[in-house]
Amino acid sequence: MTDSNTILFSGYARLPSGISSSYIHETMVLVVLIDTRTATIIEAECTLSTRTSERYISGFLIGESINDGVEDINQRIDRYYEGNSKKAISTALRSIYNNYRSYVKS
Repeated sequence: MTDSNTILFSGYARLPSGISSSYIHETMVLVVLIDTRTATIIEAECTLSTRTSERYISGFLIGESINDGVEDINQRIDRYYEGNSKKAISTALRSIYNNYRSYVKS
């Protein structure tokens, strides 16, 4: 069993057609483990077509707090990630944030 303060959240988004990831997965899945005491992402994984892109996106997320939203993270991804899955990543991350907010309110 994991720490009771560590909760898994996932977000999904449709990938653009015609890119390599969309031939493997119709949707992109982003999964994060969040320490609810600090709202910090402690682990992250996504379904992109290469390990390099998956690790790169995880690097933007791990160690970040989502307590005040995900716009800062999405802005950095927008600035430094030029992959075709950019919008899907942003959408999945916003979904995770919304799920996280609902969780902490309950």
